[in-house]
Amino acid sequence: MMVDQNSALMGTAFTVSVDYNIGTTTGISSADRAATIRALANPSANPKDFGRPGHIFPLAADEGGVLKRAGHTESVIDLLKLGGMHPTGVLCEILDEDGSMARMERLEEISEEHGIGILTLVDLIAYRMRNERLVKEVTTCSLPTAYGDFRVHAFTTEVDNFEHLALVKGEINPNQPTLVRIHSRCLTGDLLGSLRCDCGDQLQYALKRIGEADSGVLLYLNQEGRGIGLHNKMKAYHLQDEGADTVEANEKLGFKGDLRDYGIGAQILVELGVRRIRLMTNNPMKVAGIAGYHLEIVETVPVVVKPNPHNSRYLRTKKEKLGHLLPDVED
Repeated sequence: MMVDQNSALMGTAFTVSVDYNIGTTTGISSADRAATIRALANPSANPKDFGRPGHIFPLAADEGGVLKRAGHTESVIDLLKLGGMHPTGVLCEILDEDGSMARMERLEEISEEHGIGILTLVDLIAYRMRNERLVKEVTTCSLPTAYGDFRVHAFTTEVDNFEHLALVKGEINPNQPTLVRIHSRCLTGDLLGSLRCDCGDQLQYALKRIGEADSGVLLYLNQEGRGIGLHNKMKAYHLQDEGADTVEANEKLGFKGDLRDYGIGAQILVELGVRRIRLMTNNPMKVAGIAGYHLEIVETVPVVVKPNPHNSRYLRTKKEKLGHLLPDVED
């Protein structure tokens, strides 16, 4: 790697820049750069064939591709692998006339002018999620609860080894709608009884509804703090203590308001045999997040919990900034 500690804003894995030493001059010309790129793509090239530093910057892609790191480097390698080609490619930024990076509107003009297709990172992620089996069932066991007897299915993911649980009550019929709750882990709310959020109340409500129906699935996904992790959630709480709302706190830490991706959850549901869903949620993003993964959402079922004095601002922010449907929360 170029440095031991990568502090680049996007975490791009730059290696030491190089020039090809054979048949080139300074390395800066287009011809020299092309020769260097061709040599880097040649499996039989030798490290001694390259001078360092140089004018070409090799990048290292994450082994999990775009499903592990949603980056341009990983996009190039994933596309090559999908095409059955050697996983060495070239990427470049397209600049606008003022020298800034060209945005989608300009890229669409270039695409139409030159007959070049556009594939977004979102498209590539969605394709892989729909066409690759990324979850693996590790074990299953019985789990008696206050809401009845459930069957727990433990899953792990191929891309990050995260652990997720599916609590299943009754039999799943792929031809009939299944009552489903996709719940992101919240240690403070689910286990410690925190009143700062509504997570614990939502979890109990969902289990109660599934228990009363005597059929359904609760997915318990390892997505603490809307995907930022436990320690970062504590940092976000500290910022909230100083006046930030839940979205502002995430953004001050360098995260989006909600980092969760529901593709893994969708794949777990498919593995369980679920095809048609009555989805318990107040979050339209959750509906959009699992649409297209061989699942049909036939109904959304509201999760009804009462605000308390400690989480009223949090719920108001979820409603106003994250689009959650919370009729009991005042604007």
